[in-house]
Amino acid sequence: MEFRGMMGGFYRISEWIMRLSVINILWVICAIPFFLLGLVLLQSQTGDQVVQTLFLMAVVSPFTIFPSTAAMFTVARKWLTGEEDVPLLKTFFRGYKENFLQSMLGGFIYILLGVILYTNFRFYGSQTGVFGVLRFLVLSLTVVLMISLFHFFSIMTHLHMKWFQIVKNAILITIGNPIRSLSMMVLNVIILYVSFAIFTFLIPFFMGSFIAIVSFWHFNLIFGKLQEKQQEIAEDQDEEEADSKQGGAEQESETRMERGQRPNESGAIEEGDYQGKNGKP
Repeated sequence: MEFRGMMGGFYRISEWIMRLSVINILWVICAIPFFLLGLVLLQSQTGDQVVQTLFLMAVVSPFTIFPSTAAMFTVARKWLTGEEDVPLLKTFFRGYKENFLQSMLGGFIYILLGVILYTNFRFYGSQTGVFGVLRFLVLSLTVVLMISLFHFFSIMTHLHMKWFQIVKNAILITIGNPIRSLSMMVLNVIILYVSFAIFTFLIPFFMGSFIAIVSFWHFNLIFGKLQEKQQEIAEDQDEEEADSKQGGAEQESETRMERGQRPNESGAIEEGDYQGKNGKP
């Protein structure tokens, strides 16, 4: 039974609320150790407790939040590529299983890079002069790394690549498309701020799924532009090859004409039967 008019609109809205909430709840459940440590972090009273909790979150994240986020992006990709009615549970856990290893390895890489940048930021932050200025460079690299993390999940669920190539291309896309990447980052920061500071109920029900949709939507636009550029380059190369072949054929035809050859009706070249305007060969 299909609803139309206002009832149809309410039905579509309620359907999408259900889809977003189901995927977000699955995301939280599959990464429950990470989120429990997040609650401990919010209740930490001392600096040592914060550092210890962050360390534990970094340890468990490649095994929990990274595979769970990859599964959530798998569903978001289906929605944004026109497959809105995919089975939620089946698609989510299939994405979880298929991307577990790559997401885990990518998680280790991102955690390692994050620790390196944090250590450098702490070091240069305590320096003065030229070395003190370097902390802004480290801060910029941190922003690039954070943005590329969202592209990492989008690439992993959309393209078949090795995990190291996924990380490399995520960083290159971030650097090569700064405006679109910054737009994605700003929207995701707004979602996080609203979720943690205003409407905390969004965290278990909508926060993750909103971020996945915003991130993959931006990536899909970037990827579409890249495909168009590649197609234009391929067409230009084909035209150059065609012009080269045509020029070679014309040059060969002129050479044969000079030798007293002409094409017959079948297109073949016959020797000695070409005559000039005065009837002489």
